[in-house]
Amino acid sequence: MKAPLTALALLIAMPAAAQDRMTVMLDWFVNPDHGPIIIAEQQGYFADAGLEVEVIAPADPSDPPKMAAAGRADLAISYQPQLHLQVAEGMPLIRVGTLVATPLNCLLVLKDGPIGDIVDLAGRKVGFSVAGVEEALLSAMLGQAGLETGDIELVNVNWSLSPALMSGQVDAVIGAFRNFELNQMEIEGVPGRCFYPEEEGVPTYDELIYVANPETMDADMIRHFLAATEKATQFIVNHPQQSWEMFAATSAELQDELNERAWADTIPRFALRPEALDQGRYARFETFLHEAGLIEGTRPVSDLAIDLGAQ
Repeated sequence: MKAPLTALALLIAMPAAAQDRMTVMLDWFVNPDHGPIIIAEQQGYFADAGLEVEVIAPADPSDPPKMAAAGRADLAISYQPQLHLQVAEGMPLIRVGTLVATPLNCLLVLKDGPIGDIVDLAGRKVGFSVAGVEEALLSAMLGQAGLETGDIELVNVNWSLSPALMSGQVDAVIGAFRNFELNQMEIEGVPGRCFYPEEEGVPTYDELIYVANPETMDADMIRHFLAATEKATQFIVNHPQQSWEMFAATSAELQDELNERAWADTIPRFALRPEALDQGRYARFETFLHEAGLIEGTRPVSDLAIDLGAQ
């Protein structure tokens, strides 16, 4: 019986020795948007899937898709609107999964300020941080109110969105995340109010997605990663308070009111089926960007996104 016992011992030891190592680049520093990744690690779902996942926060938020395209990261978190532009520019990237399945971006104004409706922005200053897509979103939203971008003054406030609004430097900002900036302003006693792009003429889109280089990616490894994060998302939805406590325990910097509020507001927006692909959503947004003059022509959805679960 010694030989079978030895074989059994080897089989038991194999998963730890045979784990696939993968690198995931976040879009920014760790925050509640990344909940499924952190909980999958904390709950051991990655280990159960035979994965050893290295999560890296970028020094520059523009780096992650470039790192994935260059094969220096197995996966990167990016944004669906940016993906369309990057693929149009020839960057070898494809969407393989979704992290946050609704827009987070909004046009943010002071709750008790002079902007009651979008039309009130005529002749006023609007801050932004990322040229291109944010301007296209803003243009579409203004168009619903009969305005054009020429009717406002655009001000680059870099990443200082809510401070620029609260200080009166600008009258509104585009690019604020509804799960963060709204909470931040309320905590600081200067409440804000959002106009939501998907309610103001902009096709809805996935805010945060996983992208990879289609020529070099390991599809099986990514499937295992997405299965683990799907399991983590289910845990978060079923156990919101327990999952928050687990998430916050990973870093003292996360243990504050802003992150706790953002956690609660982000839970309904996590993709419950991260592999699943809504092809119409990508086709509509591709057309939107083309009509906005940000890309030449349109690409088939198969050039932009795939559903690994359907393969």
